Amino acid sequence: MRVGLGYDSHRFAEGRRLVLGGVEIAHDRGLVGHSDADAVAHAVTDALLGAAGLGDIGRHFPPTDEAWRDADSIELLRRAGQLAAEQNYQVVNVDVTVVCEAPRISTHADAMSARIADALVIAPSHVSVKGKTNEGMGWIGAGEGVAAMAVVLVDRVEG
Repeated sequence: MRVGLGYDSHRFAEGRRLVLGGVEIAHDRGLVGHSDADAVAHAVTDALLGAAGLGDIGRHFPPTDEAWRDADSIELLRRAGQLAAEQNYQVVNVDVTVVCEAPRISTHADAMSARIADALVIAPSHVSVKGKTNEGMGWIGAGEGVAAMAVVLVDRVEG
């Protein structure tokens, strides 16, 4: 078994849609990024790639490559899952913490878990998504953006 840790953060901006964990959330601003800026999916992707010893999201889906502009980050996660499977790694579970002042994550956590689970071909009960505030501290506390942290456990299967 191997564990990977992932982190991502993005700033809010007007005129962008907010996508977290593959779920579009009604909010007055979205996140800035080369793809859809889904910080949750990016953190999980980095954690998975790290657990499988495959580097990071930028190595496989670089922001300098126009092919990934406005990409659906759940699809990038799905591709990362396929890369891990090619190395005979199976995802056991995923744990995600989303840090932001708004929107409230709890009302969207189950939908995010389902989208992540679907991309990784695991049961939604094996994906935990939680929200925390930054208690008004720093750039996150000032409502300037979102950060996400993820841990992924993989197990090597006979191939």
